[in-house]
Amino acid sequence: MAKIVVTGGAGFIGSHLCEALLRAGHGVVALDNFDEFYDPTVKRRNLEHSLGNPRFKLVEGDIRRPEDVQRALSCGADAVVHLAARAGVRPSIEQPLLYEEVNVRGTMVLLEACRRISGCRFIFGSSSSVYGNNEKVPFAESDNVDAPISPYAATKRAVELLCRTYHHLYGMAITCLRFFTVYGPRQRPDLAIHKFTRLIEAGRSIPVFGDGSMMRDFTYIDDIIDGVTRAIERCSGFAIYNLGESRPVSVGELIAALEKALGKKAKIERLPMQPGDVNRTFADVTLAWRELGYEPRTELADGLARFMEWFRSEHKR
Repeated sequence: MAKIVVTGGAGFIGSHLCEALLRAGHGVVALDNFDEFYDPTVKRRNLEHSLGNPRFKLVEGDIRRPEDVQRALSCGADAVVHLAARAGVRPSIEQPLLYEEVNVRGTMVLLEACRRISGCRFIFGSSSSVYGNNEKVPFAESDNVDAPISPYAATKRAVELLCRTYHHLYGMAITCLRFFTVYGPRQRPDLAIHKFTRLIEAGRSIPVFGDGSMMRDFTYIDDIIDGVTRAIERCSGFAIYNLGESRPVSVGELIAALEKALGKKAKIERLPMQPGDVNRTFADVTLAWRELGYEPRTELADGLARFMEWFRSEHKR
């Protein structure tokens, strides 16, 4: 049994990961500050299945504070999965200093603590946003990522570079995972699938930036969690992997799929493209398949059906 710390453990991806690790027999410590980027009550509900497990511990704290990080790591962590971050492309343009403080400085605090724990593996949740408006598709880990187009993306790339530096200086085993548009039960309420579903169901207009041709590589949460757990098991040296579906879908196609799943027609409010939004994401997962055995299996229609089931049960609550 390994002892694994999950930062951002009450969030969308983090709470699913905690449950998966507990099912696998590991001890899990979730570190989360329950910030108000979205309703903290939602995040606490995300943990309701984990809190009753004797191998689970919740530490309420902030990754920017060394004393909070130390409380979480006092279990003698075998691995840290770092998912805590200030999220969102558009808000990062409005609050760039906050994004730098949380995403970059917070990670530095974690790396400094982890390097003092012998054999502690470090898995960092990066983002497909680091690719910017890369014209070559699909995006491969060997592509140039020196042109991020939002402060959020720049912080994620900065942390990847810091991870490489800590591996070089201290021999830490570090893996960076570039997530591609994750969706599924518990998805953040500000993200497209959750937001569009809520608005269509309520009969309200959905905001569509541009002409609907913008494409995203929507990746179901179960496939992401499979990739993360494989990365924990195989973390050695330094590596970067894409975790995506490799089947991009346009915003227009997504809306049509949501209309079909909900049995309702969407009202669309056309808006200009927003600064910081990339035109498309498209993951080349060859490296993750070859080295991790990662193989995404969830079709968008199946993933949306599972999301809808969760959405409706939540709204009944």
